[in-house]
Amino acid sequence: MKVMPDSVADLIGRVLKARGVQRVFGLCGGHIMPIWMSLDKHGIRIIDVRDERAAVHMAQAHAELTGELGVALITAGPGMTNGMTGIANAHVSRAPILVITGTNPRPQENRGGLQDLDHTQLVRSITRYSRTVREPSLALQELDEAIARAFGESGEAGPSYIDFPVDTLRDIVPPALQMPEYIEPKPRVVQEPDRARIAAAVDLLWGAKRVLVISGRGARGAGPELVALLDRLGAVYLDTGESRGLVPDSHASVVGAMRGSVMADADVVLTVGRRLDFQLAYGSPAVFGAAKFVRIGDTGGELRDNRRGAVEIQATPKAALRALVESAGNRPSGVDREWAAKLRRMHEERAGKLKNTMAAAKAGSDGRMHPNKLIAALGEAIGHDAVVIVDGGDFLSFARIGLSAPMMLDPGPFGCIGVGVPYGIAAGLAFPDKNVLVATGDGAFGFNAIEVDTASRHKSPVLFVVANNGAWQIEVHDQTTTHGKVVGTRLQFADHAAMARAFGLHAERIEREEDLPGAIQRALANRPALLDVVVTPDAVSSDAKTGLAWVPDLQPLAAWNEAEKRWREG
Repeated sequence: MKVMPDSVADLIGRVLKARGVQRVFGLCGGHIMPIWMSLDKHGIRIIDVRDERAAVHMAQAHAELTGELGVALITAGPGMTNGMTGIANAHVSRAPILVITGTNPRPQENRGGLQDLDHTQLVRSITRYSRTVREPSLALQELDEAIARAFGESGEAGPSYIDFPVDTLRDIVPPALQMPEYIEPKPRVVQEPDRARIAAAVDLLWGAKRVLVISGRGARGAGPELVALLDRLGAVYLDTGESRGLVPDSHASVVGAMRGSVMADADVVLTVGRRLDFQLAYGSPAVFGAAKFVRIGDTGGELRDNRRGAVEIQATPKAALRALVESAGNRPSGVDREWAAKLRRMHEERAGKLKNTMAAAKAGSDGRMHPNKLIAALGEAIGHDAVVIVDGGDFLSFARIGLSAPMMLDPGPFGCIGVGVPYGIAAGLAFPDKNVLVATGDGAFGFNAIEVDTASRHKSPVLFVVANNGAWQIEVHDQTTTHGKVVGTRLQFADHAAMARAFGLHAERIEREEDLPGAIQRALANRPALLDVVVTPDAVSSDAKTGLAWVPDLQPLAAWNEAEKRWREG
């Protein structure tokens, strides 16, 4: 049955087109066929995937990298349940995505129909909006509300979920009810800061000697304002992965290699759109000492989680940062410039030493190359304007330190490994003129390996690089050192390049260090491409050393856990 003009399905396509959606990620099925064909009718490109989870991951990557709405269209029942991991990941990451599904026709509801399931009950706790739209006349306003909620207009940004019975999709909406305010794009809401709180923050920040600024997802889009604040204040800066690239590595405030030292030494910490989650020791005084906090965020979770601020500014981060600089005027900063400069020198020394160590990393006892050799070669090849996706457990620990780019994504605060391949495909489609690299471990690659077919069919210009150590290596290390035996954590040194070639990608398997530079250049010139690089499992990552696998009681890392114990015991 063709999509009729003015049907609900037709209007969904019209709304998404009007809101600037250029591509939708999905996997087709009968319950969503009317929407599927409507998207095509309205000129919205469909990126059809091999598993619904990948479609939602792609929508998230698109949203995080572009700031636009990411849209996934997945079918009913198992199609929807397949997508739930992606929805949960977007929920924790606060990514603005819209997930659309179909359901059984209304006369067949609750009668044991094909793929009949109450989807909204399943996803309500991990979405900002979850609604089944049965009444055609309400379709436009429900869709408009779902999009607004995804962008955080009534709370935190994150996934919105909406589904429609198939017969509702086919129903006609009278023209009188097709009001333009539900169809036309809306400007993003900007929360201006309270001036009294801005003044209080300026007093605290400009009066402190050792100011640390930490940005997060909420700060994306505020790069110039953040740099202006750092320049004016002279503070030092950390990013833990949520907003990598927001401040260039070359900036004098960046001290990422001194993370532990500066967290313990700061007397004031400014968080910008950043939760104090496990990556920041929950803001605990056991790690941050007596530091006072100034917190900026457009939602309560970025203002009050785990540690209250001495000053809390609920506002759009871009507006708040601009207001801080304007309010400070010509006021001299009290930041100890020698302290900041010393941290920067130590950061540069440590970063330089790391670069040299990576390039000189020795092979394992098995003769296979060290993962740092691979990372060093990739860093040399991709240039300074790349998009980099890092994925995995053990390999992520090496890659997130050794690779840097203006735009980066990783498994995020949910620890959702396996996102690399779908994230990379979405990134390649969004930024076809940039070098897009996915650096992933072999275990993480396996989750969505079949999506190399999607990359091939849709010609996403992405380079997948699989660090193949034949194991879930963090767990292997923990089992070996803690339990004295390895149980169920070994993999094969499988030939991932052979699989990629079967789907039409340029692919090579590399086992010798000297073959890396040429292989990387050939792969970059023939994307989509995959390099299967055999590395030694002997290499022990920083995450393996710090106890991440055994999950300490009080803190995520062993050193922090011991500090927390001492602090609690007084």
